[in-house]
Amino acid sequence: MEEPGTAAAAGLITMFSWVNKDARRKKEPELFQTVAEGLRQLYAQKLLPLEEHYRFHDFHSPALEDADFDNKPMVLLVGQYSTGKTTFIRHLIEQDFPGMRIGPEPTTDSFIAVMHGTAEGVVPGNALVVDPRRPFRKLNAFGNAFLNRFMCAQLPNPVLESISIIDTPGILSGEKQRISRGYDFAAVLEWFAERVDRIILLFDAHKLDISDEFSEVIKALKNHEDKIRVVLNKADQIETQQLMRVYGALMWSLGKIINTPEVVRVYIGSFWSHPLLIPDNRKLFEAEEQDLFKDIQSLPRNAALRKLNDLIKRARLAKVHAYIISSLKKEMPNMFGKESKKKELVNNLGEIYQKIEREHQISPGDFPNLRKMQELLQTQDFGKFQALKPKLLDTVDDMLSKDIARLMVMVRQEESLMPSQAVKGGAFDGTMNGPFGHGYGEGAGEGIDDVEWVVGKDKPTYDEIFYTLSPVNGKITGANAKKEMVKSKLPNTVLGKIWKLADVDKDGLLDDEEFALANHLIKVKLEGHELPADLPPHLVPPSKRRHE
Repeated sequence: MEEPGTAAAAGLITMFSWVNKDARRKKEPELFQTVAEGLRQLYAQKLLPLEEHYRFHDFHSPALEDADFDNKPMVLLVGQYSTGKTTFIRHLIEQDFPGMRIGPEPTTDSFIAVMHGTAEGVVPGNALVVDPRRPFRKLNAFGNAFLNRFMCAQLPNPVLESISIIDTPGILSGEKQRISRGYDFAAVLEWFAERVDRIILLFDAHKLDISDEFSEVIKALKNHEDKIRVVLNKADQIETQQLMRVYGALMWSLGKIINTPEVVRVYIGSFWSHPLLIPDNRKLFEAEEQDLFKDIQSLPRNAALRKLNDLIKRARLAKVHAYIISSLKKEMPNMFGKESKKKELVNNLGEIYQKIEREHQISPGDFPNLRKMQELLQTQDFGKFQALKPKLLDTVDDMLSKDIARLMVMVRQEESLMPSQAVKGGAFDGTMNGPFGHGYGEGAGEGIDDVEWVVGKDKPTYDEIFYTLSPVNGKITGANAKKEMVKSKLPNTVLGKIWKLADVDKDGLLDDEEFALANHLIKVKLEGHELPADLPPHLVPPSKRRHE
């Protein structure tokens, strides 16, 4: 029979081994199948407990849901009325969508989420916010006044298979902006800004005034500057000189409102399918449209990274919020004088910010807006605030230092497995291939459809120079070619690339055709075009084509 002491010892050993195993499990990093799954689990297990403990959702942003981690990239369009927001969507998807209204007056009076669906139709706001598959459930907090002005337009469209687009009411100017909307417009836009992948601010080139409401809206988008792109629309309606002045005025105005040292990216163009009124800047508009399209097309590929970045931002804010709430709790008396102490603490919140900043080495940029925080604290019961709980903060720190770093590796792996994932269809396909592709038949592409070698027309001029450079057996040396090529004043790095492209047979010498080709490529570069990575077939000299 076993001794009682032995049995107890065995029990203790078993218990300690179980405790050790549990401790090991906590130290071991989480294992995730996808980035979206990883973000969802990290949020639910490590960040959400901190948010709930310190009532983060009452002050900043509602809790995230599964749909927030799984939804397609979203593009938010913001602008004053009649800047072409709805027309811009129509231009992208090349199709009318349910609920679409276009006109010079403020026509779009609702938030419209334009999303993919198997059949055309409209889902009203109240139905949208109870659908767990949509990322809009937390918009319920803005009440009926907003929900009656919110809808989802569903339609089968190839563009919408990759992204969703949010159309917003035109921001009013002058007297119109004094009429209340019945809901906090800036707060709704801020909610969307947290969750979208790209924010496009639209301006009208011949009606460039930034109203007070628009200025407030742009300020509400603070902390999301990395998502903002600006479109100066209807630029074909003014002359080049006037366009330069408008562009300068826009940059000056934005610099005052956005208040960052970096210059925001502005795309100039006319984003609809009508003929250009003043076609002088056609090439500029085409290049700008291509750049904007590339930016939008990259969103599906970068969606996981954006969600990861937003979770990090949220975690940093949640940590600071916990320090603020616990500091206020610490200062409150247990019995008497609670109201007077609360007023004193709210008034001195700036000093509390500075104290937390010093004690915990937190950057001033991580703190919430002081005035907004003071307003929110006025209505709160400080007695319900929680004291500092280091364990919750340590869990979030562990998430930021270990789990997020591992997810970063997974993001890159996921990206490498889907390199071709981009927005397709609609206007995105119109300029992909064929003669209307951007830069087709220009620069190194000149003569792509010609029967004759395009370099041939200038070859007699180049031949005259060639025969002054002492050719031996019909070829000149690299040293002699260099003497002539450096006269272009192009840097050696560029001339080296031209040499590699022109020396087609790779013998370290240039014959008359290769020398003519080198000069043609110099001309291409001097005219402001990029050199090709490889020599296009139409530029290969005729005598070398039999080797191709």
